[in-house]
Amino acid sequence: QVQLVESGGGLVQAGGSLRLSCASSGRTLAMGWFRQAPGKEREFVATINWRAGSTYYADSVKGRFTISRDNAKNTMYLQMNSLKPEDTAVYYCAARGQPGLRVRAVEYDYWGQGTQVTVSS
Repeated sequence: QVQLVESGGGLVQAGGSLRLSCASSGRTLAMGWFRQAPGKEREFVATINWRAGSTYYADSVKGRFTISRDNAKNTMYLQMNSLKPEDTAVYYCAARGQPGLRVRAVEYDYWGQGTQVTVSS
């Protein structure tokens, strides 16, 4: 069983930056970030293949967010720049036991508890 723990959320003004971290208790082959705003469904943000380092982003964050990982620390990051009020949500990290860049939440095996990101206008 893999446990995921997110950190790094908070309150920031529009145009600002935050970096989220997700520490994993075990090795996984792919990880991703999702977010859920109040009254909305959980949506895909970004994903990374652990070994190859290949990445894929939702169009809404492309060019502003960067996903990365530190193999030695078993930790994934999401650097969020040029934040907008519409980025406000609870951000969840997720992990898969299989490689591959996946955008559907159902294809992930493990989930963190979520961290709140609030962007004020």
